[in-house]
Amino acid sequence: MQTLLLWLFYISSFYAFIPGIITRFFGFRVFRRGTVEGTFALTFDDGPDPVYTPQLLDLLKQYGMKGTFFIVGSHAERHPEIVKRIHDEGHLIGIHNYVHKSNWLMRPKSVRSQLKRTDDIIYKITGERPTYYRPPWGSLNLFDFAKNSGYRIVLWSSMFGDWRIRTGADTLTRRMKLKLKAGEVMLLHDCGNTMGADPEAPEQMLIALRRVLEEAKHQDLTSIRIDEMMTQERRAASMKLSFGKRILVSLWLLWEKAFHKVFRLETATPEDPMLHFRLTSYHGKMIDLADGTQLEKGDQVLELHFDNKKLFEIGSRSRSEMQIAIQMIRAVQHDLPAVAQMVLDRPEFHKIKGLYAVTMITRGPEQFGFILEDLPPGLFASSTRVYLKLLLSVIHPKGQSRLKEGSRRMEPKTLVMPIGVLLSRYAVKDTRLHDAAGSHLEEDLDLNELPLANTAKSLSS
Repeated sequence: MQTLLLWLFYISSFYAFIPGIITRFFGFRVFRRGTVEGTFALTFDDGPDPVYTPQLLDLLKQYGMKGTFFIVGSHAERHPEIVKRIHDEGHLIGIHNYVHKSNWLMRPKSVRSQLKRTDDIIYKITGERPTYYRPPWGSLNLFDFAKNSGYRIVLWSSMFGDWRIRTGADTLTRRMKLKLKAGEVMLLHDCGNTMGADPEAPEQMLIALRRVLEEAKHQDLTSIRIDEMMTQERRAASMKLSFGKRILVSLWLLWEKAFHKVFRLETATPEDPMLHFRLTSYHGKMIDLADGTQLEKGDQVLELHFDNKKLFEIGSRSRSEMQIAIQMIRAVQHDLPAVAQMVLDRPEFHKIKGLYAVTMITRGPEQFGFILEDLPPGLFASSTRVYLKLLLSVIHPKGQSRLKEGSRRMEPKTLVMPIGVLLSRYAVKDTRLHDAAGSHLEEDLDLNELPLANTAKSLSS
């Protein structure tokens, strides 16, 4: 019996407590504090609440501040109009599980299910997929810690006990003012209907927050969204690059602008671009497509290109190849519906056979509906290989060392997605889709089940 208890202690420590300590105290694989002057982050957990969240939104609007709301999926289901207002007023929405339950008490499959269910709810209401996650009580299990299911985990640098009504507005005000400084990530709660919280506690939080926002205005501090704070961090980090690499990156981005202008590339999502494209004719070898047709020379295609600046930003904030792949996968998933809608809406795109790109992806694109083919040997394949290796050395966290580790695997490939697959998977489901695409294929991709892809870059032929 004693041996069994000892083993249970070891297992629970390895599964829950050790990942929690490493992330909470050392910040490994999580974001919990910024460093850029002039800004801090207000984050709100457990909502939306039909009484207090609207009051909070009114207060933030009055002071011109932005916040990040980590919402509980079951609460969002009951109050979709509040979630929509949060989104429409420019605040960031993240996931706080479907029910407010610790990840220490759930199996990995249960956590993934909670994430997926809440992700779908947010997407249905706002039309955008969330990319940030705060587990309830900040408790991570081993699989959250090790695999990071595609969401960037956000913790906090200060918390104030605002879930207890006895703390009171005066004590909260004093505690919050002591922590009111640049880079701080403050944890507050706009709902008191979770275990251990008092239902009326947010009322005291709102009184204290008004006082703190008034003080922030006097100190010329602004509350910004977590994603904006992380962008500031990346920009600050990019300034620390060596002089030679800064020159290389500057020239690279200058070339990007010239390339886009010369080839008249368009952007799928101008507000946050990842995929650029142009209408062109295919010039490669014949490829058999999944719908039984063939892609031949002269057929019209949309040629895809990743955004170089976005790739560099992803590489700058990622500490591993896995993190780069996850962020790229999510960005592509975000842009493909916009590309599909353009194909439906614009007459000049109605004759295209599919999407086309050249890349170094070795695993993963098939899950999106792409066909992966070897690039025929020759001058184009050789020059593409050199270019993509240069790109990888710039954006990858390991730089040149990554090239030495796996040069044999980094061979350029051709990616093709038949137009029917694009429309069936990613376009709005209406009668035009059935006419253009034929039969339905799989529903939206579940990133939790995706194999990870190597860093990729599209290049024209």
